[in-house]
Amino acid sequence: MSESAAPPALRLEGISKSFPGVRALSDVSFEVAPGSCHALCGENGAGKSTIGKMVAGIHAPDSGTLSVFGKPVRFASPRDALAAGIGIVHQELAFCENLTVAENLCLGALPARGPFLSRAEMDRRAREMLAVIDVPIEPARRVGALTPGQQQMVQIAAAVAGGARIVVFDEPTSSLSQKEALRLYALIERFKAQGVTSIYVSHRMEEIFRLCDTITVLRDGHHVATRATALLPQAELVQMMIGRRLEEYFPGHVQAAPGAELLEVRGLGSPGRFHDVSFALHAGEVLGMAGLVGAGRSEVGLALFGLDPAATGEMRLEGKPVRPRTPVEAMALGIGLVPEDRKRQGLVLQMSALANTTLPVLGRLDRWGFVRRALERATAGEYFQRLRVRAPSLDTVTAGLSGGNQQKLVLAKWLAARCRILILDEPTRGVDVGAKAEIHALIDELAAQGHGIILISSELPEVLNLSTRLLVLREGRLAGTLSRAEATQESVLRLMAGMAA
Repeated sequence: MSESAAPPALRLEGISKSFPGVRALSDVSFEVAPGSCHALCGENGAGKSTIGKMVAGIHAPDSGTLSVFGKPVRFASPRDALAAGIGIVHQELAFCENLTVAENLCLGALPARGPFLSRAEMDRRAREMLAVIDVPIEPARRVGALTPGQQQMVQIAAAVAGGARIVVFDEPTSSLSQKEALRLYALIERFKAQGVTSIYVSHRMEEIFRLCDTITVLRDGHHVATRATALLPQAELVQMMIGRRLEEYFPGHVQAAPGAELLEVRGLGSPGRFHDVSFALHAGEVLGMAGLVGAGRSEVGLALFGLDPAATGEMRLEGKPVRPRTPVEAMALGIGLVPEDRKRQGLVLQMSALANTTLPVLGRLDRWGFVRRALERATAGEYFQRLRVRAPSLDTVTAGLSGGNQQKLVLAKWLAARCRILILDEPTRGVDVGAKAEIHALIDELAAQGHGIILISSELPEVLNLSTRLLVLREGRLAGTLSRAEATQESVLRLMAGMAA
């Protein structure tokens, strides 16, 4: 580097990091140019989030050197990183939900007037922080009352409003609507113009190629390559990430005729959530459910699983009237739910991966009131192997797994329960391209075996490719039902927007 050349915003030299039972990073070295948007890509567990947390002061490297604008640094805490001008936007939201937006944003440095909290000053600071990213959220609102997308935008405001020179984005759009995502894209472009450096961790190829100047690929904790985005074809990027070519997946179940009717729903509704939803689900069918954020897709899934006591309407399971009022009743009927929010609704994070996998089937594993541990381990091991869950062992605490492996664990749980009807709500959210292909193949395999699948997804290519038929919801009502032949991106978007098909 010449004397006049600016030092890199970030340089990693020989960085290694291990956690109990797993080596997360091994001798990783690369540079990030100042004022750029630099992508970190790789499968779940490749080490992307570990690097992001290291840069933000959450983890310290076991060996190697981390330099910021040419100066070696070693952060003891996130506060040290913030003082050096580095902020992070986490994939999983971390707020005090009982506090207001303003209280959360100012929690690290509450303004005081003498011995008392100055609420007027706190409100003013919060409004300034939200204005930086142009988000119209009232500071007095309780964070727990916000949508996940709104909470994500508040987290972005907290990360960038302090004048950060480097911002780490870890799967920042996983909870955002399309409108909110576009606002984030504009913000990152503004950062580039202002000379702020963005480190962008994402599995979404369209985002990476839209926003990022450079891509660093990691695989199994090793640095594979750092390349200019303009010189890296998408197919080559995927191959570097997973170590093999990934052919476009075509589901086989769509070529077979659907079987007998498993589930019939008539006039399903819930006050303030959705109204008069009717459909039938057949054996061997993947019934897609599309709609904008707030259209009522997830709410329908929760009602079918017995999680909405206010739900009304009729349900028939193989011709017999049923009305599951609790998840236990739904499970007894052979209905399983992979929820949208795996951390809050799908897993017990402090339990082991083994315990989470077998939680719904303990009754099947007991003898005289005691769980047969050998059978429990064999059951969990079967589904670990089938879904290629990457964990040091079955006894690993679930909270320590990557987001993609946690998602595989939720799927493993319901496969172990042998549910005849599976409701999958955003089953590939936060999952890398290799794992996504594996989950798509699993959905196809389950349909081919005669299961009935309800697939709720915000990713139109996913729902169009896998679905036998497609329901489109708009503002809590069924806007239309499309056959596979009728379901195109244009026809679905028109129904979602309330336009004539």
